[in-house]
Amino acid sequence: MSRQLFVSLDGPKGTGKTTLLESITQVLRADNRKVIRLSEQKSDPFRAETMALVNRLARNPSVDLEQDICERFAVSRAWISQNVLTKQPGNCIILMDRWYPSDAAFRRMVPFAEILQRNIKLNVRAPDLHVGVVTAPEISWERAAARSRGLGSTVIHRLEEHVACTRAFEQEMTNHGWFLCRNEGTIEEATMQVIAEIYKTL
Repeated sequence: MSRQLFVSLDGPKGTGKTTLLESITQVLRADNRKVIRLSEQKSDPFRAETMALVNRLARNPSVDLEQDICERFAVSRAWISQNVLTKQPGNCIILMDRWYPSDAAFRRMVPFAEILQRNIKLNVRAPDLHVGVVTAPEISWERAAARSRGLGSTVIHRLEEHVACTRAFEQEMTNHGWFLCRNEGTIEEATMQVIAEIYKTL
């Protein structure tokens, strides 16, 4: 492998994305691949200010405020693109925990087409492989309920909201021809789905 491969994993809450990331990392490293694990949230220097706006939006929904949030997330991704991704080795696989496809699930008032254009305009790096991790919403809802932290969402509080965000996310992944990984069986099955796509993209 002589080039950097950028892979983002996105999806609604409770789909097993973090567990899948860990499993994919183990398989790739066992195959002597250099893997860099990054998180949009942990790489974003402006996260606290943006999440304060997300919390305000949850209390008082507003299209203008959500547009501001979308812009701030895009600015953060542009910063990460320039100041984090460019610093990684040239012969590695970067696995990013969330990137702009996640906005298709969690932003409810601003169309995803508009969000995508904001990111493109700011030169946010496009992944070489977009992976959308999905399950039937009832399954991910039950999984999330079983976790100690619960769903852990600022914007999703009811099953019907979770259903809507799951459907919206799946639709946008399909619209753009991005890879959908159904994580409803074993973690090994889901892992090998993504590994196969990574090796096809290399």
